[in-house]
Amino acid sequence: MNPKITTFLMFEGDAEEAITFYISLFDDSEIVRIKKYGPGGPGGPEAEGTVQNAVFTLKGRRYMAFDSYIEHDFTFTPSISLFVECDSEEELKALFDKLSDGGEVAMPLDNYGFSTRFGWVNDRLGVSWQLNFGPLNFE
Repeated sequence: MNPKITTFLMFEGDAEEAITFYISLFDDSEIVRIKKYGPGGPGGPEAEGTVQNAVFTLKGRRYMAFDSYIEHDFTFTPSISLFVECDSEEELKALFDKLSDGGEVAMPLDNYGFSTRFGWVNDRLGVSWQLNFGPLNFE
């Protein structure tokens, strides 16, 4: 048995905006497939035109997303985040600025001992990102 494990993101009407935003930030990223709710489908007219299911890649890694037409008492939480190891300090700063724009900074870019350049943000769509440049020291 060789199961595939894929991060799956649930939005409430913002999936296409999120996917388009995220693939604009990273090279080697693309929308592989996107299917939208049509007329008369599940969720009724409110769901029409939103994402029924999508597959996209960020830096070649596969993700899935959809828009839930069911209202939930929960959304994204920072206890699950996407950890990005940046190739340069310039990339780290650019990603930090773009992802925090309209979002919330949980940890500003700084030296936290376990990393000399690290930051944590929740983007405007609620997804949590840890951004790092340099070696990690968890000893």
